[in-house]
Amino acid sequence: MNTLTVLYDGKPSYDIKLEPDFGKLTDSIRNLGMENRKIMIITDSNVGSFYADELYKELAPIAKSVHVYTFAAGEKSKNLDTVSLCYEELISKSFDRNDVLIALGGGVVGDLTGFVAATYLRGIRFIQVPTSLLSMVDSSIGGKTGVDFKAYKNMVGAFHQPSLVYMNLNVLQTLPKAEYFSGMGEILKHGLIKDKNYFIWLQDHVEEISSKSFSTIKEMIYRSCLIKKVVVENDPKEKGERALLNLGHTIGHAIEKLKYFSLLHGECVSIGISAAAFLSKERGYITEEEYQNTLEALGRYHQPVNVSGLSAEEIYEVTKLDKKMDSDKIRFILIKGIGNAVIDPTVSKSEMMNAIQSVLK
Repeated sequence: MNTLTVLYDGKPSYDIKLEPDFGKLTDSIRNLGMENRKIMIITDSNVGSFYADELYKELAPIAKSVHVYTFAAGEKSKNLDTVSLCYEELISKSFDRNDVLIALGGGVVGDLTGFVAATYLRGIRFIQVPTSLLSMVDSSIGGKTGVDFKAYKNMVGAFHQPSLVYMNLNVLQTLPKAEYFSGMGEILKHGLIKDKNYFIWLQDHVEEISSKSFSTIKEMIYRSCLIKKVVVENDPKEKGERALLNLGHTIGHAIEKLKYFSLLHGECVSIGISAAAFLSKERGYITEEEYQNTLEALGRYHQPVNVSGLSAEEIYEVTKLDKKMDSDKIRFILIKGIGNAVIDPTVSKSEMMNAIQSVLK
């Protein structure tokens, strides 16, 4: 359970490595033919203070030079202004197409660095080194990159596959409790959309996962990455099946924007999953017991299932601006039994309003 290989067009594209430290990163870089290149570590002010120096020391012996660029932590930095600053830094250090970027951080760092890599000199190689649970199981895999534009989440972006995803699982030990558990919404989502047995396993291992037992979280991350790997291999550009990964995101993103990113992404996804589960129950796709079981599972991992201070109408209006719209119709993801999700473009406004109302308090 140390390595997964992601395919693109049926051919090996990049590896996902699950390791206990950074010790094997240099060997991985050598194997990719990236030694003796300039390397830019892009990180944020939170993660950089913990791990930038350690990563620098690991990489210095095999690199032509290593540089670190740090931006202010938080969603507020995930914009084109920060991208411009990264471009300036790369230009000032004379980075060319043969050089390498490393995204050291959570989803904000990974998405932004990937977008910089996709657009600098029309494309430069990059490595994902995710440091949050959410980014390990979600944003680091699949080649989606992007930044927010005027509070519209991930509105500007590109598909650009990483050369490697390298996970040092022990960095999760320094992750704050709320940040750690915010990854569980995405993880439970994987079980809900693709694997009922995995969803049950997550409910059976709450204590071990909550205490960050290394062997248990390694198995959990491996199983989640395997689900996402298969989905993105089947649909690399989100033309079909990959949309299933958006369970909870349509309403979740609207709440995230309207709350001015004061809630963590995983928390907003959890609320969105709650609304999707309610609508699935109302349509008869899942039972009342399955609905309550879904809410209970989210709650056991300290994830919210409702939100205050917003109205159903304003949330609905923002969902209409979602980039996942298709010909003015929302491609809503519903659950047809635990472990089986479907894309449904027929959800009416009244159904949406009822689902949103179910998560308001």
